[in-house]
Amino acid sequence: MEPAEVFARLTDWERHGEAVPLTRIRRTESGFVARTGVGPLGFDDVMDVVAWDPPRSCRIEKRGRVVKGWAEVHVEPTPHGSRVVWREVAHTVGVPRFAARLEEAAGRRLFGRVVDHLLRT
Repeated sequence: MEPAEVFARLTDWERHGEAVPLTRIRRTESGFVARTGVGPLGFDDVMDVVAWDPPRSCRIEKRGRVVKGWAEVHVEPTPHGSRVVWREVAHTVGVPRFAARLEEAAGRRLFGRVVDHLLRT
């Protein structure tokens, strides 16, 4: 798949919710909000797009009350299509630092699932 198509799929923010259980995405002026939960029970993951260089890269800052951090998406052309590098550092407020490795592993699994879903469908 060509870099422009890959980048467009990865930055179709509303579709991210298809791969994250109990999550819906809505756009805002500066980015988007991922609402995770059922009914009134849940939280908003507020994200601002702070760098935008299609079809190569973008950077998102996570600025919610529950989730803090950032994510960067880089798409590089290859002889056979594209290579995606997704780097993310996210911390859930209230999760103790000793649990950071578990939190990191869960994030890798979740965002790998999102990338796979967006690029398959």
